[in-house]
Amino acid sequence: MSAAQPVTTATFEEVVLKSTTPVLVDFWAEWCGPCRAVGPILDQIAEEHAGKLKVVKLNTDEESAIAIKYGITSIPTLNVFVNGEVVKTVIGAKPKPALLKELEAFI
Repeated sequence: MSAAQPVTTATFEEVVLKSTTPVLVDFWAEWCGPCRAVGPILDQIAEEHAGKLKVVKLNTDEESAIAIKYGITSIPTLNVFVNGEVVKTVIGAKPKPALLKELEAFI
């Protein structure tokens, strides 16, 4: 089971925008190979940094309205939200050390 919590249009505001901790949103799709490659890395980061950084997954095929709202044109795209605002965007699959470097300000 994934450590990253799935979010939908119905839960996005509560889980992401109203969160008191930084939230990493993984915009992904089932057919996306790089998305599947980065998934286990994000699960590890979610477990290792629980309480400091919340990691959630948003399926862009099922929740296209949110993907469009945030201008997602390439997946995987990882957006970090703080106080309901996007403060960091990482596009593409990266190895764990590179992702941790990108996220160091939030973990």
